[in-house]
Amino acid sequence: MNGQSISGRDGRLQRQGFLIVLSGPSGSGKNSVMNAVFPTIPNLKYSISVTTRPPRKGEQDGVNYFFRTEEEFEQLIAEERLLEWATFVGHRYGTPKDFVNEQIMNGNAVIMDIDIQGAAQIREKMPEAVFVFLLPPTWDELRQRLLRRGSDTEETISKRLLKSQEEIGHIVDYDYFIINDDLAKAAEQLRHIIMSEWSKTSRVDLDKLQCLWKGRVEE
Repeated sequence: MNGQSISGRDGRLQRQGFLIVLSGPSGSGKNSVMNAVFPTIPNLKYSISVTTRPPRKGEQDGVNYFFRTEEEFEQLIAEERLLEWATFVGHRYGTPKDFVNEQIMNGNAVIMDIDIQGAAQIREKMPEAVFVFLLPPTWDELRQRLLRRGSDTEETISKRLLKSQEEIGHIVDYDYFIINDDLAKAAEQLRHIIMSEWSKTSRVDLDKLQCLWKGRVEE
């Protein structure tokens, strides 16, 4: 059997979940697009990262991040329990394999936004994941978005734009691309990609599906 499939009491099949990896240049709108999609798909969960940085005021373990010590993080690496990890501003961040797999086995789709390096690590360990690349409509529009943020210096913006050219060169490694020239349209396109992936026959028990159609599903 390909994938997990459980018949619930209402007679519907539970489809196997999957991981969606969303990448794109800084300023392409990854968070905005994801936030617009979450309310439309009940079984869509955000991937909670593990980090060695201390919790900020109001943050909760297992909600915002999984907070771990350096020693615990090292153990996760040694035991190959991270799909990817990186160091940023003196602290380490990673994607816990156990959390992602648990959500998938519970029939949820898990989405995460990550750079091309992290996506490459995940592709090696979980090639069946769905990889989506989000693009700004033009290079000039990307520059304007970064300027409108008002949080970066001209030098930082120039570095981000230079990096974006390298990132876009990796679009061939992705399954889908979305041009974010309109937030609502981009979110709807991502939603369609996720729903289409959920309709793959590999995500259900085809024997149970046939029995359900004939009205003979057994618990």
